[in-house]
Amino acid sequence: MNLRTAFVAAPLLVLAYGVIRILDGLDGSRGPGLAWTTGHLAFVAALLLFVPIYWRMRRMAGGGALATVTATAGTVGVAALLAQFGIDLVVGFMAADHAAMGVLFDQVQSVTGVSFAVYDVLPFLFYVGQLALVTQLAVQRRVKLWTPVLVLADLALPFVDKDLIPLGALCLLVSFVPLARASAAAPVRPAAAYA
Repeated sequence: MNLRTAFVAAPLLVLAYGVIRILDGLDGSRGPGLAWTTGHLAFVAALLLFVPIYWRMRRMAGGGALATVTATAGTVGVAALLAQFGIDLVVGFMAADHAAMGVLFDQVQSVTGVSFAVYDVLPFLFYVGQLALVTQLAVQRRVKLWTPVLVLADLALPFVDKDLIPLGALCLLVSFVPLARASAAAPVRPAAAYA
């Protein structure tokens, strides 16, 4: 898959996750089962696409220190979220029902350092890195000024209500389509121009 496609596929996979998550909850609980597993796999696939996206945005932003730090932060956030979703998948496979999932999650989260690394701190670097990279591109006029606003909406909506993930994913898609075009069409500026 080329990077231009990744800029479109990642938001679509987040959209799929959000829709499947809503459907999974229609019976009053989420997981375990096919919907839980399918939705989580869709998000894992999206996360894997964000790594090359972040590093391409870093190059588009000139590859300087700030772009490198934010791409690195975003990648660390991806790793933390991959661990979180990996735990979710394993718990989903191990648990007989939703109540059993809660017991398993409590056991995992009681391990020292897991909350910090997988739930409470490091995953937020995914969001911070993404917004910072897009903002750098907007400041450099590589993308429109409204692009970071849409990315921020995508990042904020799930904190309002997780059922808004599909709406946020659509905001991300609208913001990433111009990024896909800019990624494919624009030459990458040398790092010295932004140091």
